[in-house]
Amino acid sequence: MSKNALHRHVVLVGFMGAGKSRIGREAAERLGRPFVDLDAAIERRAGASIPELFATRGERGFRSLEEHAAAAALAASGPAVISLGGGAVTSARTRSLLASELVVCIEVDIDTAWSRAGRSRRPLARNEASFRALYRERAPLYRAVADAFAGDATGVILAAGGVHHEPGGLDQLGALVPGEGPVALVSDSTVMGLYGARAVEALGSRLASVHEVPVGEPAKTIEVVGRLWAELALDRSGTVVGLGGGCTTDVAGFVASTYLRGVPWVAVPTTLVGQVDAALGGKTGIDIPGGKNLVGAFHWPARVVIDETLLESLPAREARQGMAELVKTRLLAGTRLDARGAAAFKLALCLEDPHDRGRRRLLNLGHTFAHGLEAAADYRLPHGEAVALGLLAALRLSGRDTSQVEQELAPARVEVDPERAWQALLRDKKRSGGAINLVLLGPDGPVVEERPAAEVRGALEELIADPALNGAH
Repeated sequence: MSKNALHRHVVLVGFMGAGKSRIGREAAERLGRPFVDLDAAIERRAGASIPELFATRGERGFRSLEEHAAAAALAASGPAVISLGGGAVTSARTRSLLASELVVCIEVDIDTAWSRAGRSRRPLARNEASFRALYRERAPLYRAVADAFAGDATGVILAAGGVHHEPGGLDQLGALVPGEGPVALVSDSTVMGLYGARAVEALGSRLASVHEVPVGEPAKTIEVVGRLWAELALDRSGTVVGLGGGCTTDVAGFVASTYLRGVPWVAVPTTLVGQVDAALGGKTGIDIPGGKNLVGAFHWPARVVIDETLLESLPAREARQGMAELVKTRLLAGTRLDARGAAAFKLALCLEDPHDRGRRRLLNLGHTFAHGLEAAADYRLPHGEAVALGLLAALRLSGRDTSQVEQELAPARVEVDPERAWQALLRDKKRSGGAINLVLLGPDGPVVEERPAAEVRGALEELIADPALNGAH
């Protein structure tokens, strides 16, 4: 099963004092999902507190109530974030029901747990020695049911999006690819030279084949896709692994979405663009002459392995490409996020709106302009540099200060044909009928607005280094 919470509950387990209720409430708010605190639900239904229920019914009677309440919460339609009590996993029935959900264990060390729970009215936190013994007893149960581990709401959201975020994650790839079937590794020659040997070793006997794609945007063509379809020899139990930058994961995911009508895939992004944007959220695609990503599919990866140590080999210009997506996310969030936080911000929107019909569209800030410029440049303009220019246009149309983009990204006008860029912008998927829909920054945050074509074209032409246009400014 895919290790993400798309259309599934996120269930938090963990020992007393781990902070499941606090973390779960924050994660639910950021994911746009209902939050269910099972202990609070039991108290409301029974009309008594947990200590009172232990006193009147005993632990056995309370566990029966808890088991029924867990079953009811897990059976509810519509994905939620559900926080279970520390002892809920002692029920075999509850553990079996958890197998169908995305379970995140909230980690806490025993000293911290005791410092928090020992001051509370919890019935099983009255004696420190028995509390520590119970911690040791339950630890294997938490590990057995957990799909992921986290210590904060950001970690829960990353886990919900199927992201395993850990230095050295590449070396655990064989264990992190879900299932037990064969694996086809897709990468480009540069990345294979840097990390291919480690990936091959980590995949071990599961590795069935290795496939090379061109570096960058030339990988995203129907010719490359056709060759990969012909080369793959996986059955339905197989998994495609895309190791590389955003272009590699885009084409690997698209091939996986269409081969045998869809097989699982795993993204291992090796660039900052990939780790904060391209490999996240299930959008896959290729380019055609008329525009960027005009052919594609929504095919959520079974897992994304983010290993930040893979960024150490990035050339300076490539690192700047990722900074453009990071700055974009900071503008949307209204706060200074790090790469981990930016990934979680995107995943929360994507889980709420997996098919890009609502709030997920906000992630397109600057991208309508960027895609037009990229197509006009025959994709020789790096994506991050195009996004930096697109952010300038979006901020100008929003009436916002552009200094953050100018200082952090230093975008420079590009030499492309203005008419060709305009026609590519008009074909972009963010256009609706005769209107041009743009993501802009309003007084209360990002919004989707329609703007007149003349105004949008003027903002586009300000980004282009055309001598005639430059003389007009």
